[in-house]
Amino acid sequence: LHAGIDALAEVEPPSDDEGRASLEAEVAKLSDQIEKIGPVNVLAIDEHTELEQRESFLRTQRDDLVQAIESLRGTIRKINLTSRELFRDAFNAVNEYFTEIFTSLFGGGTARMQLLDEEDVLESGIELVAQPPGKKNQSIALLSGGERALTALALLFAIFRYKPSPFCIL
Repeated sequence: LHAGIDALAEVEPPSDDEGRASLEAEVAKLSDQIEKIGPVNVLAIDEHTELEQRESFLRTQRDDLVQAIESLRGTIRKINLTSRELFRDAFNAVNEYFTEIFTSLFGGGTARMQLLDEEDVLESGIELVAQPPGKKNQSIALLSGGERALTALALLFAIFRYKPSPFCIL
């Protein structure tokens, strides 16, 4: 403020009325612009600091969430990989037992389980293909009622043979 006053003291007022009128018009224009700006917010610095802290807090929270999401995705990938391996092992074992028990129950023939989608084993359906002795290879839906019941029992026993249960209700 003092520097501004000292600078004004060195300025000589214009001697003619035209120069004075031009300066007064500029002063009025600048005064209007200052009034349009409005009052100075003395709390702006405090508000700015508070908003910076809030922004920092939210950024930290966001970073934590992004890290948690990535960690969850990694865990899901590991679970899916392990699930696929466990499912394939179980499927292959049950399939072997199914073929063996089917042959035993029917006194011959063959049966197998097959995945409908080899690429996505966790979402794939399973089809049973059975061929009792003396019949051609066909889907279980084309078998007679008794053949379907024996095939279903063969599958059930194959599953129990793979993972025994303490009890079963048929």
